[in-house]
Amino acid sequence: MKIRDFDISEKSKTFIIAELSANHNGDKEVAIDTIRAAKKAGADAIKLQTYTPDTITIDCDNEYFQIKEGLWEGKTLYELYAEAYTPWEWHEELFGVAKEEGLICFSSPFDITAVDFLEGLNTPAYKIASFEIQDIPLIEYAASKGKPIILSTGIATEEDIKLAVDTCRNAGNEQIILLKCTSSYPAPIELANLRTMVDMKKRFGVEVGLSDHTLGNIVPIVATSLGSKVIEKHFILDKSIGGPDADFSLDIEEFSSMVKAVREAEKALGEVTYELSEKVEKNKKFARSLFAIKNIKEGEEITEKNVRSIRPGYGLHPAYLKKIIGGIAIENIPLGTPMKMENIKVDQ
Repeated sequence: MKIRDFDISEKSKTFIIAELSANHNGDKEVAIDTIRAAKKAGADAIKLQTYTPDTITIDCDNEYFQIKEGLWEGKTLYELYAEAYTPWEWHEELFGVAKEEGLICFSSPFDITAVDFLEGLNTPAYKIASFEIQDIPLIEYAASKGKPIILSTGIATEEDIKLAVDTCRNAGNEQIILLKCTSSYPAPIELANLRTMVDMKKRFGVEVGLSDHTLGNIVPIVATSLGSKVIEKHFILDKSIGGPDADFSLDIEEFSSMVKAVREAEKALGEVTYELSEKVEKNKKFARSLFAIKNIKEGEEITEKNVRSIRPGYGLHPAYLKKIIGGIAIENIPLGTPMKMENIKVDQ
């Protein structure tokens, strides 16, 4: 599976997405600067969100539409999304800036009109947000475009995930990535439950990754070690600009640190091999081997009192100890001499 020219597969590096979300704070120049900063911070992609307050909700202030707790307490849904959305007239320019920077740019559509709009921009993939995973018509329509579908699972039950995955497959689209996500802002680390990500890969037969709202690097590092092929984190140019998502977004220094940690985790994982590197092979001289620990005269019997397994590693392998015990030295073997089979007569 490829997103633009990035190959997402078992042996590839992790696809790191900087989520712009509302972190432009209504200023297009801030959005542009954030995209450029994401490249410098090491991101592979920048992700937008494509909706308007009217495509995601309605302007209503009754009890159903009021936010009563958390970061956005006191706002209505319409007020929140009016503050947070990325104007559609910016999208073409933002896609262009990302291309200039060598970043892959794509978006989360929140309704069918957004899919049509993004098709016009030749988006290389679609990300379905956690709270849209139950919007089966949206998933079906996005999947029908034949591009990779990234599904966040923050509020999803197992049945929700199965329905979403089946919907993509029934639309003829097998390019599916499930992201383990905790829809809490910020998310407590103890709710990450990353073993679920591993289970999703086996259970649904898809690539998996992480959409992370925790603070710091630990969860992305652990996810990488468990096989995550995608890491998505909210990215902000400077937390001092504020905005709805600032509290759980990473700034340039924090995002760069996360990217560095993920890339180092990838190096540490390496590959399955039992061959020794040249450096390790050289250090084998510090391993144990069989040495004369006393002066042994020609004709003297080899015993555990005059030969031992000690460091360094220039003598016989310690596995030969039982074989040579009881043998006879065929020449003088001074203290500190590595034992060799040619110095000993042993019974066959």
